[in-house]
Amino acid sequence: MKKILAVALGALLLSGCTVRVADMTVGSTKNYNLNAGKFEKGARVTGEDKAPIVIFPLGIPNVKTAMDRAIEKDKCAVGLSDVVISQLNHAFIFGTFGFRVEGNLIIDKTMAGCENHV
Repeated sequence: MKKILAVALGALLLSGCTVRVADMTVGSTKNYNLNAGKFEKGARVTGEDKAPIVIFPLGIPNVKTAMDRAIEKDKCAVGLSDVVISQLNHAFIFGTFGFRVEGNLIIDKTMAGCENHV
């Protein structure tokens, strides 16, 4: 009986939940010229913003920070396409929670230094 209780408690402590919050065609936290006309689809990237939990949350994660981290993986990127936003909850008493943003980079070739971006 003690083994079953220990296994159940271990499974509870190691479990987590990721919930899909939103799907968007295009998303950005940056200002850019929509009429530039020289956009390219880039690599698929992920950005996260998490906060630890030790009985109580020790921070406040936010979607904007997660999206900024994803976009900033390339200096020529101005946004994301085919965006998926997920909320992460991997904590019982200890753990983390936060947001994950995934999407394909939108590369703006009109930006300085980005004309020959591969």
